[in-house]
Amino acid sequence: MFTPRAFAETDLQWLDALFARDAFITLLTTGDDGLPELTRLPVLYRRQGQAIELRGHWARANPQSRREGPAKVLVDGPHGYVSASWYPDKEAMARVPTWNYAAAELSGQLHRFEDTDALAAVVADTGDLYEAKVGRDWQFEAQRDDHRSQLRGIIGFRFLVDTVQLKMKLSQNHPVANQQAVIAELERLPCPASHELAQWMRRFLDAPDTARD
Repeated sequence: MFTPRAFAETDLQWLDALFARDAFITLLTTGDDGLPELTRLPVLYRRQGQAIELRGHWARANPQSRREGPAKVLVDGPHGYVSASWYPDKEAMARVPTWNYAAAELSGQLHRFEDTDALAAVVADTGDLYEAKVGRDWQFEAQRDDHRSQLRGIIGFRFLVDTVQLKMKLSQNHPVANQQAVIAELERLPCPASHELAQWMRRFLDAPDTARD
């Protein structure tokens, strides 16, 4: 992922925030034809210091379920268009439009597994996490034959992260007055995605040690 120095971030709290926002990732591996293959899927995220692990599962029929070894994960964050007309210094600096966003690219090692108990744990933990988010209480019951038998249709994986590339392109290469103006304009738009981007920009602007021009 091309990341100019102005937008590179090393504080892993922002990776935590990306996964808390949306843990629906893109998993990239290399296919038999040498071209990239990808799967979009939810994962369970865990970080202890610098150690990061993702867990999830594929449908057994997915060709990617046969992969192990080097892989990448793409994590999406909020994003949106920024009009050059919003900048107070637009004329003096001949500003142009841009697109603001937050994202991460993770590189690491992919390990597949078919152990029934480990598969049951992934399905149960995923169900518990997302059922709570929607206010429901469905549970995977490993002791039920009709639940456990469905594990035959999936393959589990662990992705152990070696490197993290965080890109926070949130107008921090502009003067604070421009950043504040963009936030205000995004908040005026009748679009929840723009409001979310404005919130992230405000959080980033107010965060300690954030570099500002």
